Amino acid sequence: MATIINNINKLDLKGNYTYADYLLWNFKERVELIKGKIVKMSPAPSTSHQRISGELTYLLSKVFRKSKCQMFVAPFDVRLVNYKQSTQDNQIVTVVQPDLCVVCDSNKLDEKGCIGSPDLIIEILSPGNSNREMTIKFDLYEENGVKEYWIVNQSEKTILLYVLKDNKFIGLKPIVESGKLESPTFPDLKFPIKNIFKQ
Repeated sequence: MATIINNINKLDLKGNYTYADYLLWNFKERVELIKGKIVKMSPAPSTSHQRISGELTYLLSKVFRKSKCQMFVAPFDVRLVNYKQSTQDNQIVTVVQPDLCVVCDSNKLDEKGCIGSPDLIIEILSPGNSNREMTIKFDLYEENGVKEYWIVNQSEKTILLYVLKDNKFIGLKPIVESGKLESPTFPDLKFPIKNIFKQ
């Protein structure tokens, strides 16, 4: 019988794990699993992070509640399958929790979250996670075929928007606080970004 792990210190942080292992972890620390490696997440999000997430949730829900696409807010597990497209728990080695994501294929959804790539992923930068979102997750989302990826920079009040073309992310012009976001993937998704940074 599998053993529940209640203390992260019982794990080898340099070891390799699968989603089957991840399901047995019941400790207070929030972690993601990236290519088999445990990555600790930032502590509880700041007030401004939560405010931005709330505004984005409101804006996106107005668009997607009328469509076949569904929006999800962290904590929500997204299992990215490996190159063999294996969906077995003991063969999945990447589980992430994007701040927000949109999934248009209902076959990718089950009671444990999403299996496969969402169509849109939004990450809000925090002081402790900017390197991960800008490099590791960028590559991860690109290689897994996420159609559109937004990186929200709360300190600069900007959004970087990337669209997948020929299996590579193409970066669009950064959207500044006075600008308007218009999603290339979802034409109905457009709004002035000052709305999400208001205090």
